[in-house]
Amino acid sequence: MSDLDLNLRPEKLSDFIGQTDLKKQLAILIAAAQKRDQPLEHLLFYGPSGLGKTTLANLLAKEMKVNFKITAGPAL
Repeated sequence: MSDLDLNLRPEKLSDFIGQTDLKKQLAILIAAAQKRDQPLEHLLFYGPSGLGKTTLANLLAKEMKVNFKITAGPAL
């Protein structure tokens, strides 16, 4: 992933445009995990390219203050 790609991505979940219902649900999950001082449960984003799956995963990692590693199903 290029530096330009990373620089264009939002920094916070609230900066992510669209997917209003999903963002509300993710915000609840994040708040609950942080309140319990535990990691998020397993999440799986799926769908065609360009929907923001990687961006959302990156935002979740930032909100939870954890590392993030990108992979793809075929690579596993």
